[in-house]
Amino acid sequence: MARRNLNDQELRRLEELEELEKAGIDPYPHKFEKTHWASDILERFDDEKPEEFENVSVAGRIMAIRIMGKASFCHIQDQSGKIQIYFKKEDLPEFYDHFKKRLDIGDIIGAKGFVFRTKTGEITVRAKEATLLAKSLRVLPAPKEEIDENGNVIVHDAFSDKELRYRKRYLDLILNPQSRETFVKRSKIIKEIRAYFDERGWLEVETPILQPIYGGASARPFITRHNALDIDLYLRIATELYLKRLIVGGFEGVYEIGKNFRNEGMDKTHNPEFTAMELYVAYKDYEWMMETTEDLINAVALKVLGTDEIVYGENKISLKKPFARKKMRDLFIEYAGEDLFGKSKDELIEVAKKLDVEIEDSFSATKILDEIFSEKIEPNLIQPTFVIDYPLEMSPLAKKIRTGEPNVVERFELFISGAELANAFTELNDPRDQRERLEEQARARAAGDDEAMTLDEDFLYALETGMPPTAGLGIGIDRLVMLLTNSPSIRDVLFFPQMRPKKEAAITPEQEFKAAGIPDEWAKILEKMGFKSFAELKKERANKLFNDMAIYRKENKLEIKLPDKKEIKKWLS
Repeated sequence: MARRNLNDQELRRLEELEELEKAGIDPYPHKFEKTHWASDILERFDDEKPEEFENVSVAGRIMAIRIMGKASFCHIQDQSGKIQIYFKKEDLPEFYDHFKKRLDIGDIIGAKGFVFRTKTGEITVRAKEATLLAKSLRVLPAPKEEIDENGNVIVHDAFSDKELRYRKRYLDLILNPQSRETFVKRSKIIKEIRAYFDERGWLEVETPILQPIYGGASARPFITRHNALDIDLYLRIATELYLKRLIVGGFEGVYEIGKNFRNEGMDKTHNPEFTAMELYVAYKDYEWMMETTEDLINAVALKVLGTDEIVYGENKISLKKPFARKKMRDLFIEYAGEDLFGKSKDELIEVAKKLDVEIEDSFSATKILDEIFSEKIEPNLIQPTFVIDYPLEMSPLAKKIRTGEPNVVERFELFISGAELANAFTELNDPRDQRERLEEQARARAAGDDEAMTLDEDFLYALETGMPPTAGLGIGIDRLVMLLTNSPSIRDVLFFPQMRPKKEAAITPEQEFKAAGIPDEWAKILEKMGFKSFAELKKERANKLFNDMAIYRKENKLEIKLPDKKEIKKWLS
């Protein structure tokens, strides 16, 4: 750490670190044997059986310190929560002095001792041994807490700046227990999805992230370069086409939970890198998959939350089975005022204008239809709703509906609280029909639709080998976590969401001068003397600069020491 970039508190911490090292203390030891979480002790300690906690070892970050004379307290925080530690000088003579003088909020310590209850009723570890495990050189933006007259905890100056929380997630996790709980629930949600699938005998698999041809969705890809092969590769936008190859290969149920990448915009439900789950089961159709999807989501909610009645934003949402089912055609009639299936691009442009839906000239008919649906229908789908039976042109990988209705396919999307959560088909397994549709997609790409699918000959070869009737499902894991944790933005459920590069504030001449080793008081004065940058200052001759500084000091009656010419030469060297 460059000392010149540190504030006063950080400089003091660095000095404390050096003092500890001079005293023979390693501020960053290799390990510490921990026996208990804070929550273990707080939940299980029994005043009638204190002997069960006569010898505990805990570790965590100091979040509060209360220094007294020969005895002091602190609260440490580990992954499970906070617990109070009691230090007495007679127990820890050497450590106690360092604790009072050289340890701070943010430092990580370990303590071994026994558990007791204080006179105020707080379960506490009395430390018989203690050690510093990591000295924190940065000051935590710690919120202040107080208890009001009704016993409620009031938090002041909470670490609530959304952008800073996303950029420095580690601080968010330290300071905001609710953020830690969100990510614990995320882990549990994924675990329960896996358990649900594994219990049914479906195989978890892994497919390539780097792909020579991308497909399985309508999206723009990220492109990268493989130097050894001298080819461009694409980060996958979906796992679908590879998972179907495995169904062709003889597996009858496969799923994958992993990252997909789409080179698109960012908003509260979109991040360019996101986690998706895709499931494919042979000999099933979309009707069966609807039942499976609602059963899965209901089961996960009950396992993780203990309830299938949740709140998301301002809405109370019931995840009880069965979910509503509505045909897309009927929804267009209800919310757009007419049946939009089969209309030409020109006709859809007129409908979009009438409905005040903004579109671009480059939009295809399919894209316009999707925009109308997104703006006029999706926001109304608050309770879980399966939207079923889509136009063929919107679903190039789905099988035509068995009723014979022209240009309609067996597809559903699940919407909850106005957002898409899942997408599923009765999968198209006729290779002739699939080739025609992908060739149509290729023509759309040639006409300027950069989100249209590419034609993958190897995938078509696999279909020509023979794929059994199959149902496929995709679920956005991040959106499911948002729903089950009542999180308004996808960034709230990603440890490290993609952020726009931070615009650094322009460095002032004074800051440049300080960085070059010029004393603080003269850095300010040199800027007042008219030097706009250190590069400009370096053009000055040392003798002339010395004389100018002496004159400025005299004229302004400044009571500061004038550096000698040798020091000024050193600045300019």
